[in-house]
Amino acid sequence: MGLFKKFFNMTRKPEGILGKMMINTMNKGHGMMSDWGMSFLDGVEASNICELGCGGGKSAAKLMKRYPEAKLTAVDYSPVSVQKASELNAGEISAGRCTVLQRDVSELDLPQKPFDLATAFETIYFWPGLEKCFGRVCDNLTEGGHFLIVNETDGLDSVGRKWEKKIDGMTVYTKEEITDVLKAAGFSDVKCFTRDKLPWLTVLAEK
Repeated sequence: MGLFKKFFNMTRKPEGILGKMMINTMNKGHGMMSDWGMSFLDGVEASNICELGCGGGKSAAKLMKRYPEAKLTAVDYSPVSVQKASELNAGEISAGRCTVLQRDVSELDLPQKPFDLATAFETIYFWPGLEKCFGRVCDNLTEGGHFLIVNETDGLDSVGRKWEKKIDGMTVYTKEEITDVLKAAGFSDVKCFTRDKLPWLTVLAEK
């Protein structure tokens, strides 16, 4: 595998020096998209949040700023991501507001549950068995809890399909595919939002 492909494969599970570089790239590069996705949380209350596939922890930090009274559990299956997210949110961890754990979302069973909000930014492309994973998220949410998914591709754009072919284990999804799987997993109300002139996709589901 060439260095270029190896670097971009770090989006799936960051490891080693290249993984640390990728995490820094994602923390910087996903800022506008995560802000846009979080704008659809207006009116959604949260006191116990789970940030899934937290990467370098930037979105977790933004969520705690948005919900200053809430506690947050950040989860990722990459040890490199867990380390970076812990460093970035060290102050909130010391204050008892934040916990960072190494976990696989397909086996999600957290002691801090039930959560009233779960989030997933640029990560469901790599989840094994989407219905099972969404089911595990649903199981960890309260009744009336919300699940926010934010993707840089809506599954239809040519760029997203190009990266799907280049990155091992990546699958891009349309809003229809995500909606169908969410409903099969136990979510009752699903709303989808797209961004003008960009293939960004936000999905907000309620249990």
